Amino acid sequence: MNDWKRWLPGLQTIRDYRAAWLPNDLMAGLVLTAMLVPVGIAYATASGVPGIYGLYATIVPLLAYALFGPSRILVLGPDSSLAAVILAVVLPLSAGDPARAVLVASLMAVVSGLFCIMIGVLRLGFITELLSKPIRYGYMNGIALTVLISQLPKLLGFKIESTGPLRDIVRIVRAILDGQTNWVALAVGAGTLMAILLLKRFKRLPGLLIAVVAATVVVGVLGLDESAGVKVLGPLPQGLPSFVLPWIEPAHLAQVVIGGCAVAMVAFADTSVLSRTYAAKTRTVVDPNQEMIGLGAANLAAGLFQGFPISSSSSRTPVAEAAGAKTQLTGVIGALAVATLLLVAPNLLKYLPSTALAAVVIAAAIGLFEFNDLRRILRMQPWEFWLSIACFVGVAVWGVIPGIGIAVAIAVIEFLWDGWRPHHAVMGRVDGIRGYHDIRRYPEARLVPGLVLFRWDAPLFFANAELFHQRVLEAIAQSPTPVRRIIVAAEPVTGIDVTSADMLADLQRTLSEAGVELRFAEFKDPVKDKLRRFEILDSLGPQYPTIGAAVDAYLADYAVDWKP
Repeated sequence: MNDWKRWLPGLQTIRDYRAAWLPNDLMAGLVLTAMLVPVGIAYATASGVPGIYGLYATIVPLLAYALFGPSRILVLGPDSSLAAVILAVVLPLSAGDPARAVLVASLMAVVSGLFCIMIGVLRLGFITELLSKPIRYGYMNGIALTVLISQLPKLLGFKIESTGPLRDIVRIVRAILDGQTNWVALAVGAGTLMAILLLKRFKRLPGLLIAVVAATVVVGVLGLDESAGVKVLGPLPQGLPSFVLPWIEPAHLAQVVIGGCAVAMVAFADTSVLSRTYAAKTRTVVDPNQEMIGLGAANLAAGLFQGFPISSSSSRTPVAEAAGAKTQLTGVIGALAVATLLLVAPNLLKYLPSTALAAVVIAAAIGLFEFNDLRRILRMQPWEFWLSIACFVGVAVWGVIPGIGIAVAIAVIEFLWDGWRPHHAVMGRVDGIRGYHDIRRYPEARLVPGLVLFRWDAPLFFANAELFHQRVLEAIAQSPTPVRRIIVAAEPVTGIDVTSADMLADLQRTLSEAGVELRFAEFKDPVKDKLRRFEILDSLGPQYPTIGAAVDAYLADYAVDWKP
């Protein structure tokens, strides 16, 4: 019984559903639909596929997440943070063929879905936490810039061949200087963008919908698509998405797999943060591993029904919440409403201008930029600020996929650095302060004659084993009195591996030959268990529960007259 509750939380929601919630979910679903349609189409074109596929990537994923997703209020669908990643893979592999672009994007969604499901099943949902906040800011700022640059030609009413963010800027400037700007299209797009940004401050107004509808009406009534060459969406195909198993030739499969996995990481990083935020607001508990499964199921469904990779939405989720959403039935109603539009009135968006869709994406990209918190990070921790800038430059110069690879590599290096070169200290007794403290911070600290108290503030593993060995010998060499015993305060040592265990055995022999005893205090039980398994614990001599007990034992063993 508990198994299906874990794998299919939507069924549990149905069992616990209250009739009083239905009016709220119904109204919130209809309000949400007003955003799902223009945003889905806009992000589809930004991802390099025809606009209709943005609606396909909206309908089926919302239904899948309602069944598999653990969050009651999260809204999933095409998202601006993924557009640049998808485009970076779709553009070179599709060679301008829309049908092939859809196949590539759909296969990316399948890869992303399978990757997320695998991570969730293996309960590895914590992996996105390896990306620190500054690094997330860096790649999101880079993605925001990439998305913004990719939409500028559409806003200006011309096309360029994309070759990378910075090179695209050069091409855009050249096109403007060559007089390729369609000023009418620019006026429509700029007006739409200004309306979206101005109306954003009025939380109760559907500003995006108002701006897009206004642009569509103006273009349709004035006939600007014919008289001024403003590109419009045109009639949408009538009907619902069909099941298609996407596949491309094996030679290009590696690029799609890498892109799909990159999309999955970005999507889950965003989704996990948004999910935790709304879980706290609604006082519910959300399992991050099930969140990964829900996201994976939604992406897999999108890929199998002619969609492309999707994520949670930080713009549509607040709309659903503000409209009174209680459960995922809101998303189901939104999906059914979009499906009804495709079945009943596919020509309703015929005059929706491409430049207005570009304005929608640009407005979203502007919201992705983060500067305020980076200023705080620069003030407090400059090196982390420059890590963020390095990630940003990586995305801006080399593109999204290499940039995210750089971000992940930097994250791993950052993760390992503190353990690779950790803080260590020789400790002494400071009058008036309990315990033993770093003599570099307290030069007046009293040292125990013939004893070195050494603290190591990290796990012991292969990367820092030799450094530990070196620092222990240095501490002994720098002692003002001949050393009889060194006691390692091991409370911060939370782990140990075979390499460092062998190093301890070697250090024990080296010190024994020099007439110095090696002892440890405050070893954690799991570390003791590992040392016992490595067959070294007994050779390390007596273990002490506290530093004080270790010092008392030394004073007694050598009859040293010293007052703690």
